[in-house]
Amino acid sequence: MIPNDTIIALATPSGAGAIAVIRLSGSDAITIVANFFKSIHNKDLKKQKSHTILLGHIVEGNKTYDQVLVSVFKNPHSYTGEDVVEISCHGSPYIQQQIIQLFLRNNCRMADAGEFTLRAFLNGKLDLSQAEAVADLIASDNEASHQIAIQQMRGGFSNEIKLLRDELLNFASLIELELDFAEEDVEFANRDEFQNLLNRIQNVLKRLIDSFAVGNVIKNGIPVTIVGEPNVGKSTLLNALLNEERAIVSEIAGTTRDTIEDEIAIGGFGFRFIDTAGIRETNDVVEGIGIRKTFEKIEKAQLVIYLIESQKFKTDGDRFQLEIAKIKNKYPQTPLLVVANKIDQLETADTKNIETTLDNVLLLSAKNGIGVDDLKHKLLEFVNTGALRNNETIVTNTRHYNALLQALDAVEKVNFAMNEGVSGDLLAIDIRDALDHFGTITGEISSDELLGNIFANFCIGK
Repeated sequence: MIPNDTIIALATPSGAGAIAVIRLSGSDAITIVANFFKSIHNKDLKKQKSHTILLGHIVEGNKTYDQVLVSVFKNPHSYTGEDVVEISCHGSPYIQQQIIQLFLRNNCRMADAGEFTLRAFLNGKLDLSQAEAVADLIASDNEASHQIAIQQMRGGFSNEIKLLRDELLNFASLIELELDFAEEDVEFANRDEFQNLLNRIQNVLKRLIDSFAVGNVIKNGIPVTIVGEPNVGKSTLLNALLNEERAIVSEIAGTTRDTIEDEIAIGGFGFRFIDTAGIRETNDVVEGIGIRKTFEKIEKAQLVIYLIESQKFKTDGDRFQLEIAKIKNKYPQTPLLVVANKIDQLETADTKNIETTLDNVLLLSAKNGIGVDDLKHKLLEFVNTGALRNNETIVTNTRHYNALLQALDAVEKVNFAMNEGVSGDLLAIDIRDALDHFGTITGEISSDELLGNIFANFCIGK
């Protein structure tokens, strides 16, 4: 399954820049580049030690392509575990393509998406969960997702899974050994110790599964829906949070007729804010569609900001409290943060009255930026950051989450079989099933289809 040809790809983003890096990997990578590299000190690239850099030119006959730096990484001490050469050239797209095409004409082929990391996995440089963390690290756009990806790439998650799998494998071996001595009625696996192991594995699996609720929102951003009546300042609040004119603001009620989404990082966490159409009774068909979308977004949100207008609450507070109660009753699992906007138009006594009437209400003026920072701090309180602060393993990958669920189900079956006194041969089958699910996470058990699905989502050159 391990390929033996030499692949090439641009490792830096396409387009013009100061420099570009072209990466080659394969058994002939150093030899191929050496045929077209002329060192300024006449050094032979093939005779250089690993992890050395030479300055020279890429040439073909009398044609000079560019002055470059060539980095050499010899197997097995490279990212892929193969011989790897990285060519740092000037960032002209023309130069990049000319050099790549030169090597494509000379025993190289273009790398598939994620093929460098795939080779690293196949050559034992990374396990599968670490390889997937590489893609997460590249895609990380806030401190929290970056921290989780780094921890997983270093093997934090893998090591926890491997340790459990090794312990379970040890007991599986002892139980299967008992089958060879069935007539002597010998017991090699201590059943009490095995029961304790199963209980511990179940607790760890449950903790990892529960962590996915946090990990998923950290990875994909925490969806926050901003709702309220028309012209209450939802779009102004969105613009204030994003610090840009993202949404159209108008005195005309019903300006926002579709949802507007954008994401920012607050305290290292990604928040995806969704500005929605104002909720009211309307005969306008288009506005009505927008209002229906508002309720759809509330259903998918991790948090709802219900925005009210301070002046209107002063005279119509009972109606607002009724609307707040309706939303809480309709979406009981979704936290609701009540925010009173336009407080710059109120007297101090009136703002005090709002705070007294509504529990945990937040007062702000989106237009003037008053209280916006307080809102950001409040939003962070809704994020469970304890596991992240304690550097605990957090699951962010849906594939891992599904495998953990299946592993837990298999371990629970083993536990049930133990308690029911099931024979060793049937017990061994259930244990092997659990081991298989553990193995799919780290890649000890994998298929071409699984690997294809995972690495197809990588960028070319990684």
